[in-house]
Amino acid sequence: MNGQGQTNTLLELKNVSRSFGGIQAVKDMSFKVDRGGLTGLIGPNGAGKTTVFNLITAVYGVTEGEMEFDGKNINHLQTYEVISQGIARTFQNLRLFTRSSVLENVVTAAQQHYKYNFFEAATHMGRWHKMERSMHEESMQLLERVGLADRAEQSAGTLPYGLQRRLEIARAIALRPSLLLLDEPAAGMNADEVVDLNDLIVNIHKDFNLTILLIEHHMDVIMSICPHIVCMNFGAKIAEGTPDEIRSHPEVLKAYLGEEE
Repeated sequence: MNGQGQTNTLLELKNVSRSFGGIQAVKDMSFKVDRGGLTGLIGPNGAGKTTVFNLITAVYGVTEGEMEFDGKNINHLQTYEVISQGIARTFQNLRLFTRSSVLENVVTAAQQHYKYNFFEAATHMGRWHKMERSMHEESMQLLERVGLADRAEQSAGTLPYGLQRRLEIARAIALRPSLLLLDEPAAGMNADEVVDLNDLIVNIHKDFNLTILLIEHHMDVIMSICPHIVCMNFGAKIAEGTPDEIRSHPEVLKAYLGEEE
């Protein structure tokens, strides 16, 4: 426990399974994500990594086992309730509002933290002006942080792919989560963009005091920035440990690194 009575574990999966018909997509999965940690979740294509994210965020329900976030069972929460508890995510396939501006994409996420009543919204009186200004300032600061401030008025769908990935991260941070789930943020990026993304993830982890769970198929991303890594294959955990331990683990070499070769 820390000084505030909180445990060091922010997220824990305990023997979690998910079946679709007769197929087990996730099998008896158990691991912890430490508060303030940067944890990697790796495995070959089809290993079940994104399904784990979908279970955590209530896209799918758990067939067996228990999930705890900040000491509370989240098995039966709806997706919006998971978000309200402090979990945000990005997606392997981008989910931006492509016709809206870059700024509007972030404002859409940030606005849940700014409350005014219907009359104030309809008349633009009372708290409306102050909150709208604060909301736009916060959103612009996030865009500045991910290198997109100069693109604020550009349509999100016209951004280069790598910048769309950065925008999705900014929008997730605008939800003010304590746990950020990043689902293959380097997908589709070239080598230089991957290096820049590594720096961005490390910096937002530190600057925003975020706990991050990162799915990535690029081994160089995971190995260079994540001190703790969980590896899965065919829906089950096959290894867990430091980058050096994962690199030398025979099951990982067989299931993941061997595939890369």
